[in-house]
Amino acid sequence: MRWWDIEPVLELEHELFPEDAWSAGMFWSELAHARGPGATRRYVVAEEAGRLVGYAGLAAAGDLGDVQTIAAARDQWGTGLGARLLTELLRAATAFECAEVLLEVRVDNIRAQKLYARFGFEPIGFRRGYYQPGNIDALVMRRLSDPAHPVDPDPDPAYFKPLQGETTHG
Repeated sequence: MRWWDIEPVLELEHELFPEDAWSAGMFWSELAHARGPGATRRYVVAEEAGRLVGYAGLAAAGDLGDVQTIAAARDQWGTGLGARLLTELLRAATAFECAEVLLEVRVDNIRAQKLYARFGFEPIGFRRGYYQPGNIDALVMRRLSDPAHPVDPDPDPAYFKPLQGETTHG
């Protein structure tokens, strides 16, 4: 993700998360930590035919990674885009030498929970009223680094082949 991606990211952010969308300042702050030798963030976007269709971000501190955000346009649900974005974040976690990766997911977002479980994330707790407004609980999930288990949950490389015209950059 680059600074010029922030406007289209915000459009998708507001479409998908109207009640608790991140501000432009939040994305600018994250990107400020994504460059240089002391970088602690990795943000990527996915585009198809020149249209931004997804984005994701990871923060790293010591040996701990945290999925900050992951989103795919509604017309991309079920295409494997979420899995490709998560794969990129987990590769970044490996590059940051994270021993574990945490994330929070809405308790009512079963689709996302199933995706994370396919990647080896396991529930470890709840954060009551985490998503505001709405007072929705978050399920906290963790994935431990295990060299015996690759990042990709599906050994079929065709599953991760980009959509026609899709690119990711960050």
